[in-house]
Amino acid sequence: MKTILITGASRGIGAATAVLAAEKGFAVAINYHKSKEAAERVADKIRATGGRAQPFRADVSKEDEIIRLFEEVDAEFGNLASLVNNAGILERQCKLENITWQRLQRIFEANTFGSFICCREAIKRMSLKYGGKGGTIVNVSSIASRTGAPFEYIDYAASKGAIDAMTVGLSKELAEDGIRVNGVRPAFIHTDIHASGGEPGRIERIKDTIPLKRGGLASEVAEAILWLASDQSSYSTGIFIDVTGGR
Repeated sequence: MKTILITGASRGIGAATAVLAAEKGFAVAINYHKSKEAAERVADKIRATGGRAQPFRADVSKEDEIIRLFEEVDAEFGNLASLVNNAGILERQCKLENITWQRLQRIFEANTFGSFICCREAIKRMSLKYGGKGGTIVNVSSIASRTGAPFEYIDYAASKGAIDAMTVGLSKELAEDGIRVNGVRPAFIHTDIHASGGEPGRIERIKDTIPLKRGGLASEVAEAILWLASDQSSYSTGIFIDVTGGR
């Protein structure tokens, strides 16, 4: 059974991805930061259908906790086959003129630096060069990396733009090492991230600007992530799937 590690998997897109990964036959390492109870609920849902899952607490904005996370996953499962960099944060909507240095640090440490270090640790385990069996990395970005999210989240958009650039570059670095690297760019998905930005009803406000006239579901994003994480996408690397309702 192949092992998949999903960061930020206790809720939203991460939780939906964990459940679908189990349905696809993966053993699932569920990373969470704050809510052990939420992570356990996801694990219990997987176990109830005969799957294998285990929660692992780690703050992926901290290098030492990322290293410990991967060591614990090694000890529990071994043979990491896929990494999904899903964990990320969003702060309250504001224009750049009001963004503080401390806010930038929080955003980039969680959304960008953490994904870089998770990739580094996954490479050490999956690369053919290091005796691994190859694997996949899926980076969850955002359509904000293309739009810039003006008047709302320029810092968040920039942190995801860095993820896009890393995805393209790393896909080329790792192609000969048996690791495929791809990205998913969701937008307007019904999760509680919008509340973090100070506007829980954001999707309702803008849905008429979305060609499909609705917000997306976490399960719809999970389908794209799992396609890229699986052998079904075996000839794809360095690509992005936009799950944005046509925007």
